[in-house]
Amino acid sequence: MTVRTGHILDEKQRGSIRLKAAIFTINTKLYQEKKDSPATVVLKRILGQAGLEVRAGALPEERDVISAVMKQLAENHSVQLILTVGANGFQKQDCAPDALCDAVERLLPGIPEAMRAYHMRSSRKMVLDCSRAGICENTLIVNLPGNSKLAKEGLEYVLPEIMQVVEALNL
Repeated sequence: MTVRTGHILDEKQRGSIRLKAAIFTINTKLYQEKKDSPATVVLKRILGQAGLEVRAGALPEERDVISAVMKQLAENHSVQLILTVGANGFQKQDCAPDALCDAVERLLPGIPEAMRAYHMRSSRKMVLDCSRAGICENTLIVNLPGNSKLAKEGLEYVLPEIMQVVEALNL
């Protein structure tokens, strides 16, 4: 699939602005094993192709830990985009959406709504997805599904809008 572009800034205009992203797999077992999810590799490639410097890691399924990490990265202006992978369903341990809400100042409901609508073509189970997106300081934070295929396709679908927000917040 070709990734649509729609960046506000072209390469010359970006100049010294090096946008950075962090991807966190929300999975206690992977956190303990110090491993990334399969989705992380794919998402790193997509963001790298979009011109972002990307770091990745895993976090435990603990709401307070996740929100604290998100807030710290945003408040320190360490990254301009944070993606979480997984833990966005309806069960008790699926705490990524709630952690996002704890960390952000403003929600952007259109991003996860667009991804859910896109995925509804192939799976009605997406109605159970609780993903959210929002802004903390100058950082956009987005929850993505834990499934590699869904995370990849969802990110590709909304990447131009994500980049528009990230660039506008960091002009």
